[in-house]
Amino acid sequence: MAREQSQSIPREQFLTMSVNLLHKVFLEANRTQAKSIYREVAEGKQVALTNVQMEDKSLVRFDLALDHSEYRGKLNFGSFRDSLTVLLAQMTDALRQEKNITVFTQEDDPNVMIFGVTGVTYEEGKPSVLVLGADAGSGQPSVMLKLMYLDHSQFGEPRPQVAEAGADAGEDQDPA
Repeated sequence: MAREQSQSIPREQFLTMSVNLLHKVFLEANRTQAKSIYREVAEGKQVALTNVQMEDKSLVRFDLALDHSEYRGKLNFGSFRDSLTVLLAQMTDALRQEKNITVFTQEDDPNVMIFGVTGVTYEEGKPSVLVLGADAGSGQPSVMLKLMYLDHSQFGEPRPQVAEAGADAGEDQDPA
């Protein structure tokens, strides 16, 4: 009988590790290295990012995949990096402010999740929504981080004060 070992870490710690890994791979690394990894995941390949030693001294491999099937337009490295920068900034802010981050799980497998923080960017007036998901339940000593572009229409149209950076987030006022 196969033995499945489960290592549970707090969600905030997991998200912090994930944000740091993605930042290191795509934003700290030189452009050539980052673009090489981007090309692989953009082609549908899974890329091993690193091994992380857990508190119990076990090693867990972190892999990365990208689903850009809902991206509108032609995705290139610059657009991807812009989306990722916004997503990581939003996640970092949420973690620093100790916000309760919504997690959406798959009905039949709670180890497959999507984190409810979005990175929204605009290209030629069209919004793109990037989110981070994870699959920690494959029975392997690995975690699959999955960056996914979602169909922006499922979020509705952004309100002007939300869509514009630096806009006052106060109460809506009647223009009349």
